[in-house]
Amino acid sequence: MLLAGESLARLQEHIGVHFRSPALLEEALTHSSYTFENPEAKNNQRLEFLGDAVLEVLVSEVLFHRLPEAPEGELTKFRAAVVCESSLARTAAHLGLGLAMRMGRGEELSGGRWRPSVLADAFEALLGALYLDQGLDAARTFVSRHLGPVIEDVIAGRHEPDYKTELQEKLQKMSREPVKYVILKEEGPDHAKTFTAGVIYHGALIGQGVGRSKKEAEQQAAKAALARRVWRKR
Repeated sequence: MLLAGESLARLQEHIGVHFRSPALLEEALTHSSYTFENPEAKNNQRLEFLGDAVLEVLVSEVLFHRLPEAPEGELTKFRAAVVCESSLARTAAHLGLGLAMRMGRGEELSGGRWRPSVLADAFEALLGALYLDQGLDAARTFVSRHLGPVIEDVIAGRHEPDYKTELQEKLQKMSREPVKYVILKEEGPDHAKTFTAGVIYHGALIGQGVGRSKKEAEQQAAKAALARRVWRKR
């Protein structure tokens, strides 16, 4: 069953894109919890996978041309800040994607429409759908329109910190030992899970964090490790 045609039309008007294939847009807006109750429907996980790759290419392209003298490490840091979960979630909420999504009753009752991980995934899925529907140029225009201000804020230093990147940079100055993140615990039902993540460095647990998504938990774990200033103790 398609989303109501009028609702789809309003959303497309709001985001400034008109899909040739409404079914692709519908798929991009279908959370996996909806398919538990409606097995015939397609969820947005495959489109999210594609959109994630398209997003990285397009943001990298913008930063490459916008900052012609920046070294690779700085470009990587800026890109991570632009495509992080919190940044994409805010943009998706502004576009109204949460309200437009199809999701299972349990997910909706637990606040899924406003969960950052759900919103960020929906943005990536929408971008993947647009790429399939109209090609790379249309996806580039969409990213420029809706993430352009975010990119400028990141370049100017007006953005939420990326604790994982900051921790990686500090520890790499001491050694080439990789920083690893592990999920230590998952609690709650599928539609309302909380995750506890840990940061492992030189075989030791140097920080733990809790979040409503794995990405959020890892960021909180990195923040905890930064607060301990472990690089000063080695």
